[in-house]
Amino acid sequence: MFLALNEIRHAKLRYTLVIGVMFLIAYLVFFLSGLAYGLAQENRMAVDKWQADYLLLSDKANDTLNMSMINQKQIDQVKAKEKAVLVQAPAIIYQSKDKNKKENVSFFGIDANQFIAPNIIEGKMFAKKGEVVADSSLKESKDYAIGDKIKISMNDKEMTIVGFTENAKYNVAPVLYTSLETIQEVRYGEMAGAQEIQVNAIVVRGEITEKPDVLSQITISDFINKLPGYSAQVLTFGFMIGFLVVIAAVVIGIFIYVLTMQKTAIFGVMKAQGISSGYIARSVIAQTFFLASVGVFTSLAMTILSSLVLPAAVPFQSNLIFFAGISILMIVIAIVGALFSVRTIVKIDPLKAIG
Repeated sequence: MFLALNEIRHAKLRYTLVIGVMFLIAYLVFFLSGLAYGLAQENRMAVDKWQADYLLLSDKANDTLNMSMINQKQIDQVKAKEKAVLVQAPAIIYQSKDKNKKENVSFFGIDANQFIAPNIIEGKMFAKKGEVVADSSLKESKDYAIGDKIKISMNDKEMTIVGFTENAKYNVAPVLYTSLETIQEVRYGEMAGAQEIQVNAIVVRGEITEKPDVLSQITISDFINKLPGYSAQVLTFGFMIGFLVVIAAVVIGIFIYVLTMQKTAIFGVMKAQGISSGYIARSVIAQTFFLASVGVFTSLAMTILSSLVLPAAVPFQSNLIFFAGISILMIVIAIVGALFSVRTIVKIDPLKAIG
């Protein structure tokens, strides 16, 4: 390690450039990872909040939430440890005072006394018809506030925001929680009173002991994977990040190999003086470890700092466990790349190297 650090101090500019290249590539990997993780979470956050085990959907819905219809008789036939009904409806809302300011949202019609009711971080839970609890992203990036009047663009039904919850997004859209009666008006407008209340799903915690044959059972993890575009998005970003990790490691490995070849004569002199190939090889590996570690952890720190100043609309989320795994992987692969330089060191003939 002494030889590795001493050489870095002697050629500061050269090794600063190597660290800089590693930093830039690692920063790109971490930033894309944060965006990919954040975007994936925004598809599923509202579902994760349920902390449920299963979802019961109509067997004709092909595991698609908004295509499922379950009537009251079927709900009563389900026997489970804990169950909660859910109605989901996409909509476009706008503030009553500004009709041009429209937002895509997802309404969740629920029973406020059941376990899928959201936690309230500001305001209160809806209690009357026409009241909603909104995801905090509408407050942070869209300037909505408690008491604001909102309307549904397709039928001009007016509602009032009475509370905010956190981490409630479904298919990237902010979720608005409301009562089962209110969501009927979101779906059917003036015809709501003439429609029988049907739910899209039954959310279950624990084991299901009895259910009608017309309902299909799906685990929450399988349901999330079948969300439109979710699996394709995760796979795309996963392959992209994986290739970037490998490319970063190959780049640092190539730098170390080129630097090693440039020092062939120096290594030849060292071997002629009795310094073993093993000692020189360990110094090269230690040097690679140091360069890769400094580049990776500096970029990790910069990524976390960058996340603090990003706008709320940017779907960036830090996952320290995920970042730690990527950091270790990049350093390990960089060291593996440096092993090719070790082969060169072992084959150096002191007499030929000196000339």
